[in-house]
Amino acid sequence: MGRIFEVRKSTMFARYDRMAKQFSRVGKEIAIAVKKGGPDPDTNPMLRRVMQNAKGFNMPKDRIEAAIKNAMGKDTSNYDEVLYEGYGPHGIALLVVTATDNTTRTVANVRSHFNKGGGTLGNSGSVAFMFKHLGVFKLKPEGLSIEDMELELIDAGLEELGEDADGNIIVRCGFSDFGNMQKALEDKGITPISSELEYVPMNTVAISEEQSEDIFKLIARLEEDDDVQQVFHNMA
Repeated sequence: MGRIFEVRKSTMFARYDRMAKQFSRVGKEIAIAVKKGGPDPDTNPMLRRVMQNAKGFNMPKDRIEAAIKNAMGKDTSNYDEVLYEGYGPHGIALLVVTATDNTTRTVANVRSHFNKGGGTLGNSGSVAFMFKHLGVFKLKPEGLSIEDMELELIDAGLEELGEDADGNIIVRCGFSDFGNMQKALEDKGITPISSELEYVPMNTVAISEEQSEDIFKLIARLEEDDDVQQVFHNMA
């Protein structure tokens, strides 16, 4: 019984840590969105996206509203989104998206993570050219036709349309077309499961399973950092 309890307790704390990290990430995203476009989601597509995703992993409505209110306060931290680029072990390119109120601290931490994980932090532009910055919408497939959507969403900036391993429909558009695509889906009465701005590699690098473990360890190290929001790679 004791062993089962310890396993369950460990799983519970792991789940709590993931949720806390998600809530922290959303809080920073809300602060950045409000700073850029104001507190009204009807006129701020970036804030609307963040709120939509927050609801997707059950962040309470009152916490979302509190985060928006806090972002409007004068005494709150002023977060900026900063992109760091580098190489992990085995030549894998990594992009690290951070939200920070202290770039000196963040760059030092990110560099330390790269060094300890067998990688190297690069200069701006050293890796980003290998990726496309895209808006990515995940949709439930029920009642939707990929063929019809392909024609209907071209004018909204559609670049790619397909399905993921779970059968969900994935819509991709250019970074600058994110707001247009978001509105086009809303006009059709479609509420995405999630919508993100992602860096998608134009080409991937094949490595062995053993080598990939080194990359995943470095990514895990980076994702544990409080300033890190997302990590993207070009590993196949």
